[in-house]
Amino acid sequence: MEPHMPQRPQRDEAALRAFVEDMARLLGDWGFPRMAGRVVFTLMASDERSLSAGELADRLGVSAAAISGAVRYLSQIAMVTREHVPGSRRDRYRLVDDSWYEVTVAKMTLLKTLADAAGEGAAAAGGPATPAGARLAGMRDFYNWVQERMPTLLDQWAEHKAAKAGQDPPAPTPPAVADPAVRPW
Repeated sequence: MEPHMPQRPQRDEAALRAFVEDMARLLGDWGFPRMAGRVVFTLMASDERSLSAGELADRLGVSAAAISGAVRYLSQIAMVTREHVPGSRRDRYRLVDDSWYEVTVAKMTLLKTLADAAGEGAAAAGGPATPAGARLAGMRDFYNWVQERMPTLLDQWAEHKAAKAGQDPPAPTPPAVADPAVRPW
């Protein structure tokens, strides 16, 4: 009797392609550029650490120009990084480690910006005693509440992740400061 060798899990490429398209569509519904969503989830679903623009284009059935714009956008929001291949003119693209965490931290200032803008709108609408002012004040209060709690939530995630990996947790996340240059997605 031969010893039982553990088998590598089988990938379902068709299901992964559908997953990539579904996630890109979902993010697109939230305002995230569709091609950037396709690229980021192709990278997430890849067993390779990085892919070239040509590999991304082949997997998605799109042009190199479409990939170029998507990776440029993803680089600007710190989700993807470009790695130069020594001795080659080609670059490879990979997800930034903890990309969803990093994007969330970077976008925390947006919460404060939204809260401040909603507060100004509530005041302009006559304050919370008017129907429009009440809706806008509710928006302000919600985003202030989320922004106040987000650092604790992110710290809890870092602790959870470190515990799973058997590591010491990182330093706490500082509170966000509003930055007028921050744009949503």
